[in-house]
Amino acid sequence: MTDNVLAELPDARQAEQFTQLLQRPGLRIERIVSHGQCSAPDDWYDQDEHEWVLLLQGAANLMLADGSLLRLTAGDHVYLPAHEKHRVHWTDPHQDTIWVAVFHR
Repeated sequence: MTDNVLAELPDARQAEQFTQLLQRPGLRIERIVSHGQCSAPDDWYDQDEHEWVLLLQGAANLMLADGSLLRLTAGDHVYLPAHEKHRVHWTDPHQDTIWVAVFHR
C-alpha cells in the first residue's frame, strides 16, 4: 500500500497538525503541518529520542538552546540528538510548512 505525505493535508491555520505515519518499537515518523505557528518563547523541546527532520515545503527557523538559528527551506534537513534543546522560532505564515520528523532511540 502506498500513500502520499503531501496529499490530504489538514488545515493548520488555527493550530499545528501532527499525523503519525509509522510507529515501530524505537521508531516513530510524523508529518507535521505548520502555518505560522511557533513555540512559546520559554517552551523548549527536550526529548528522550533523537530526531531527524526534513522540511518538504515552506520555510521555518529552529532555535537551539545556545541561541543559534537554523533557517530551513524546502529540502533542508537537520539531525537533533536526544536532549538537544530546540524550539520552533518561526514558520511561514503565508503557506503551509510541511515537515517529516523521524524519532528514534
